[in-house]
Amino acid sequence: MKSKTLKENKDFRRLYYQGKSQASSCVVTYVAKSRRNGVRIGITTSKKIGCAVERNRAKRVIRAAFSQLEGRINGNYDFVFVARTKTSKVKMQQVLEQMEQHFKALGVID
Repeated sequence: MKSKTLKENKDFRRLYYQGKSQASSCVVTYVAKSRRNGVRIGITTSKKIGCAVERNRAKRVIRAAFSQLEGRINGNYDFVFVARTKTSKVKMQQVLEQMEQHFKALGVID
């Protein structure tokens, strides 16, 4: 199942205010149940992370980690991932481990 992307500000705000969240050193995860079929994902990176190259790397790392876990998600969810300063400097495996812990804590995967 291929995830769609969240693009609208109202979707991001809905997750920030109504979704559940988990935070770690590399990534912050926001999750909310969705009425739509499938999974939607949004990624935010602020200028605090660094130049465009570092922000794009952070997004790539988060996207790659999510794609590893995507098949295990049961149900329809919207996700927003907020990159942290450390995200662009670590390997995808570290982000994957933290993301998996978040998903388990939030009840998205078993």
